[in-house]
Amino acid sequence: MTYILGISAFYHDSAAAMVVDGKILAAAQEERFSRKKHDSSYPFHSVEFVLKEANIKLDKVDYIVFYEKPFLKFERLLESYLAFAPRGFKSFSMSMPIWLREKLFLKKVLFSELKNHDETFNDITKIYFSEHHLSHAASAFYPSPFKDSAILTLDGVGEWATTTVAKGSGRNLEILKEIHFPHSIGLLYSAFTYYTGFKVNSGEYKVMGLAPYGEPKFKNIILDKLIDLKEDGTFRLNMKYFDYVTGLKMINEKFSKLFGQPVRIPDKDLLTQFHMDIASSIQAVTEEIILRLATSISKENISKNLCMAGGVALNCVANGKILKEKIFENIWIQPAAGDAGGALGAALALWHKELKNERISSEKDEMKGSYLGPNFSNDEIEKSLKNLGATYQKFPDEDLLKITAKKLSEEKTIGWFQGKMEFGPRALGARSIIADSRSSKMQKILNLKVKFRESFRPFAPSVLREDMSHWFELDYDSPYMLLVADVKKSIRKDMTDTEKKLFGIEKLNIKRSEIPAVTHVDYSSRIQTVHEETNPKYYKLIQNFKKITNCPVIVNTSFNVRGEPIVCTIEDAYRCFMKTDLEVLVCGNFILYKENQKKT
Repeated sequence: MTYILGISAFYHDSAAAMVVDGKILAAAQEERFSRKKHDSSYPFHSVEFVLKEANIKLDKVDYIVFYEKPFLKFERLLESYLAFAPRGFKSFSMSMPIWLREKLFLKKVLFSELKNHDETFNDITKIYFSEHHLSHAASAFYPSPFKDSAILTLDGVGEWATTTVAKGSGRNLEILKEIHFPHSIGLLYSAFTYYTGFKVNSGEYKVMGLAPYGEPKFKNIILDKLIDLKEDGTFRLNMKYFDYVTGLKMINEKFSKLFGQPVRIPDKDLLTQFHMDIASSIQAVTEEIILRLATSISKENISKNLCMAGGVALNCVANGKILKEKIFENIWIQPAAGDAGGALGAALALWHKELKNERISSEKDEMKGSYLGPNFSNDEIEKSLKNLGATYQKFPDEDLLKITAKKLSEEKTIGWFQGKMEFGPRALGARSIIADSRSSKMQKILNLKVKFRESFRPFAPSVLREDMSHWFELDYDSPYMLLVADVKKSIRKDMTDTEKKLFGIEKLNIKRSEIPAVTHVDYSSRIQTVHEETNPKYYKLIQNFKKITNCPVIVNTSFNVRGEPIVCTIEDAYRCFMKTDLEVLVCGNFILYKENQKKT
């Protein structure tokens, strides 16, 4: 057997993945273990986990591959500084010592870190490096259900590339075209994330969620002043408005002057209609760029299929529009599309592209529902619950699912902790908070009293795959919550003339459909289709809910609170349960009620 360990680290979202004879065995992000959001450190715990899953020590691993090439990245940084000199000296003087001391000699750094897992590990020649965008492309294509595909990768920046078009066929993968730094869709979107007062590399999805509350009033200004967008989707940014190449900020004063307001200071400045319109505008521009790129790629007849990866591929609104416009017959997006997924892609690229092993395609993707993380038996869960001093009851599966479904129908908020943890940023019914989609008050309750986050944030529906087309304007698998589609017109509620005149956050409290908790203000939903093959327990839970309510749709959001990673262990789940207004915790075959727990 050939064991390949993939690692991503030292930028953000560190992770490790294990591939055995070309099959994905396990993968996890370091933040879940360290409890540090977007942890960028060496993924010690993640590596330990995937080694344990493989039941081997490190010295039995055949290849270790890092997700990008440090020398190419250093070349880009150095050339960028030289191109803009003497601007950026402060940034240059801060970053160079770290590069010269550590990052440039990453092989030695990795070797030193790896020896902490296994003192007998002494073969530095086992360490390899992949290119950043090749890792992304490989993570998208090789696990996909397609024999051949065009591959679009969109992110901030890797070494040089920010946008790439590739072709995958069998075991072969070839990068065809690239757009290079500093011209980047990801960094453009991040600039607006920063401008609206959210954290770069983590708050982009907040901008996407805010966009439907506004109007794209600034779209033309962005297209006229900030970006030169060509008909085929290629682009160049006007760098006089940005400061991320040479400075320590995303944008400069010219950017703020262009839109007439300063950068919003988080936790101080309120979100206004202006910020909603800004969010709407950059979302509209992003969609236009992606749609033009997808259209031009489709005209090259590379394939009828499209795979996507990179952080921008998590923009599920844009993904949904590619599908809606029928630019490609089929689309598949890597669920861990960001840098974490690069660990998996690097391992797969080594197996197929470098070692020239053939790919066995199937009609289903190879991500196993993205359930690739730690799992806990009922015995392990009960031991943890006893140590925590928790009060619980144990039920067989059938009773557990009936009780949980009944509690959902009674508008109880429930922590759902089952099976293997998800790999990627979405909770998919393993580490989820679930609730009744029919409740008109649930969005507010979950945002303010459970998640402790912004009230405007939308929630996603989990729906039985076979029932999806009856509730949403979509009839396509969306197992990873990466496609947005509209709620079916037949279940929408007509707005009054008064309601139609409302602006911004005022739109929030209008009941728009029969499933208001998962219907965004523009009648859209970020959909997860639930399949019995990949998550039978979650599937049967929703089936039970449907029997009670005649509704096969529930709310699914990540099991965490604002600023914290999704829970990994039962201890994490219990702490989150106790410090929020969650009413019920279901973990394995155990049910816990808040009112029965000892107050600490």
